Amino acid sequence: MEVHFTPELERRLNDLASLTGRGAGELVQDAVAGLVDELGEAVQTLDSRYDEIKSGKVKLIPGEEVEAYFREKSAAARRAQLGS
Repeated sequence: MEVHFTPELERRLNDLASLTGRGAGELVQDAVAGLVDELGEAVQTLDSRYDEIKSGKVKLIPGEEVEAYFREKSAAARRAQLGS
C-alpha cells in the first residue's frame, strides 16, 4: 500500500518524528492503527444502537422535543445567571 501526503503534512510528520526519535513510518502506522480501532468501535456502537432501536429496547425522542428541552434548559440557565 502506498500513501501520499501533501508536502506540508509530510514536513510536519518528519518534524514530529525528529522530535520523538521515532520513524515517520512508525508514527503513521500507530496513527492509522488507532484510527482503525476507533472507527471499528464506532461501527460496533452504531450497529448495537440500531439493533436496540429496531427491537424496541430504545425509545426514540423526536427532534422537536430534544430542541425544546435544550432551549428551556438554556433559558433557565440564563434566568439563573441574571438572578445571581
